[in-house]
Amino acid sequence: MTSYSWQLTSPISAIAFDCDGTLSTIEGIDELAKKNNLYETVSTLTAEAMGKTGLTPALYEARLNLIKPRREQVEALAEAYLAHQVTDAQLVIQLLNRLKKSVYLISAGLYPAVKQFGEKLTIPADHIFAVNIQFDEANNYLSYEKTSPLTGNNGKREIVAKLKDKHAEIAYIGDGLNDISVYDIVTRFIGYGGVFPRENIAARCEYYIRTRSLAALLPLILTTGEYSSLYESEKKLYQKGLDAIHLGLVVK
Repeated sequence: MTSYSWQLTSPISAIAFDCDGTLSTIEGIDELAKKNNLYETVSTLTAEAMGKTGLTPALYEARLNLIKPRREQVEALAEAYLAHQVTDAQLVIQLLNRLKKSVYLISAGLYPAVKQFGEKLTIPADHIFAVNIQFDEANNYLSYEKTSPLTGNNGKREIVAKLKDKHAEIAYIGDGLNDISVYDIVTRFIGYGGVFPRENIAARCEYYIRTRSLAALLPLILTTGEYSSLYESEKKLYQKGLDAIHLGLVVK
């Protein structure tokens, strides 16, 4: 196995993933907007938040107040996430689990849907962070977890900072401005543009994936020693990621 100057020389103990636009090709809030004929209005707000202005509590509340999703719509969103999971997402997470890495999912999405999706990808429930939502007795939208830090642009930074009490070495992958907020407190930050490429995000990332497959993540977060411990099928997945790097599909 050839070693490269950009590879990690000591193992990380944990990796945190964003959800919407990183593990799944959809933006959950925009999918809910489609169900209520509000896609154009809400998706414009989402694009502004993820790529330009950053997420704010006011914007978070505005989108939910527009959509007012019902309980069954939020529960169905979990299946939509799963049906639109990013290429090789499940295989990458299974590999990381086998290597005894702690895998986390940190999302500004709605907790019931994000939790179900994360668990289907074999991420433990207590490693999943998202914004909870409340419904009334008739399953109509009532409110949401307004105290959650994840409704603002620095919420993910707050959560990752707490995870550092458990994990000295953490990698993180995400696609939006609220993900960039953790850049300087993790061992390795990887921007992901395989679904929603954003040049202003890419410009701020040392590593930026431009291909849909998450296999490109593996060479960026595993040491050469860890590569040697992979099963043959896992080495093929790793090589797929390495090929993407060699093809220039990862900025580094």
